[in-house]
Amino acid sequence: MLSQAVAVGTGGGRRAGAGTVLIVEDEHSIGALIRSYLSRDGYGVVWVRSGEEALIELVRHPVRIVVLDIGLPGMDGFEVCRQIRARSSVPIVMVTARDEEPDRVAGLEVGADDYVPKPFSPRELVARVKAILRRSEPAIAEPIMSLGDIVLDLQGREVAVGGEPVELTTKEFDLLVCLMENPGIVLSRDTLLDRAWGTTYPGGTRTVDVHVGQLRKKLGRPALIRTVRGAGYKAVKS
Repeated sequence: MLSQAVAVGTGGGRRAGAGTVLIVEDEHSIGALIRSYLSRDGYGVVWVRSGEEALIELVRHPVRIVVLDIGLPGMDGFEVCRQIRARSSVPIVMVTARDEEPDRVAGLEVGADDYVPKPFSPRELVARVKAILRRSEPAIAEPIMSLGDIVLDLQGREVAVGGEPVELTTKEFDLLVCLMENPGIVLSRDTLLDRAWGTTYPGGTRTVDVHVGQLRKKLGRPALIRTVRGAGYKAVKS
């Protein structure tokens, strides 16, 4: 069978070092949306519509990360993930319409690095792709992040506001890192819980609200973390 892969985003608009993303999605509208947002952010994109094609294209391109739908025709996403893991350590984000715990657990057990339920925000998906690439590859970014007069030292795990140090708990610090890594991007409570506490955390999303409240109080910049009703939180310049 001839591959029907669609490769885009490799022209002059591509950001240096962004790399290539392999999208495995049979629904045209969703695949086109993901492709559009990734290309806009400077990534090269190879888009295929079946697991069989994905395995072919994976060895033909310098793929940095795979965005993989579970509900594929023929070989499903779980099997594709297993076969990719048997030959490669490339990061995998699984996408599915089935937002049930057994599916999430199954995806993680076969080697997925993250799990995104449909419908999803394409901006959040791109943010997750960036975050996974940062975690999975040697760090080249500056270890110092800033937003307004808030400065965060990743290596020293220190935070200062207006030049004055602020004491944060481990989880408060991790939560602040998640938000400052994605300025202006709305992150859901589930996403923040997943990143700062891990997928095995038994508590609910209420703990995110509590820690956001503590961060606002300790930083003295309540406008830094904006609540987006019905969606989550985002970091903005105060």
